[in-house]
Amino acid sequence: MSSARVTFQIAENPPARLDKALARDVPAEAALSRTRLARLMEQGAVLVNGAVATDPKGKIAEGAEVEITVPVADESHIGPEDIPLEVIFEDDDLIVINKPAGMVVHPAPGTPSGTLVNALLHHCGDTLSGVGGEKRPGIVHRIDKETSGLLVVAKSDRAHHGLAKQFEKHTVERYYRAVVYGVPDANDPRLRGVRGVNFESGNIMKITTQLARHKTDRQKQAVLFEGGRHAVTRSRIVETYGTPEVASMVECWLETGRTHQIRVHLTHAGHSLIGDPTYGGKRKLSEKALSQQGIQAARNFDRQALHAAVLGFEHPVTGDAMRFEAPIPGDMTALIKALSQPKD
Repeated sequence: MSSARVTFQIAENPPARLDKALARDVPAEAALSRTRLARLMEQGAVLVNGAVATDPKGKIAEGAEVEITVPVADESHIGPEDIPLEVIFEDDDLIVINKPAGMVVHPAPGTPSGTLVNALLHHCGDTLSGVGGEKRPGIVHRIDKETSGLLVVAKSDRAHHGLAKQFEKHTVERYYRAVVYGVPDANDPRLRGVRGVNFESGNIMKITTQLARHKTDRQKQAVLFEGGRHAVTRSRIVETYGTPEVASMVECWLETGRTHQIRVHLTHAGHSLIGDPTYGGKRKLSEKALSQQGIQAARNFDRQALHAAVLGFEHPVTGDAMRFEAPIPGDMTALIKALSQPKD
């Protein structure tokens, strides 16, 4: 197997652990994360002053000479599949996709094929330079199977490293459109009594809780106020439907990115997404408020009405500001049109 060599010297005041010192001082163009460096140490691919270094917790001195042998990326064990993709942007380092509802992002035991990763392996082919030692697309964030919209995927180690840092620091711009039951308005006295919910200037609803896996249903997430992972969602009303208003389209944006975050948070606030089989249930909409077309469209909508509409980030290699928008897909557009129909 062919390989490349990366050589550098440890700078002054190195961290106490070897893996942290290597991650700090390895040249940026090598795009070697701390996790990848640990794997290379396990493989005996890291030399410090000519001796193999395998202990990530070991010490290293200022001025030490480091040589790392980086193998050329192996072919992925996941099979490529010729599945159509809507490509919004692509270059040597990354690709932005408008994912359709119904597509899983990554293979898993229940969905070993037909995923976005399978499709990307076919689409990208030899343009994948390798992520984590394997020729595969680097998934840095995901959206649920039945959520449509924008995803950025790394095609190279350097892009994967840079994008992952931006998601970790929560500097990525992400806006979603959702169609929900009710209207999350600051004037609703009920919302004042919901723990974790408050309103900011401009009628922006802010939901702040902890999230963790549900105790009895492992496929769901649950709101907590102790333990779990910190989660913050903001939303504002875009349109309302019905007379009186019984549903609305809201724009949501994330301060954190947790599994099912928007769906769980809006349900916690009493405004679950229309069509959400996991959190929304089949809530009834008043026949006095909506047309029959609107009531039937909401009743028959067969996925959560959620779309990742805007994605913005700094290009991890060029540093350019990137921002993309994807229009609301046809099924949600039809739902919105039906809900907007005047009652006969």
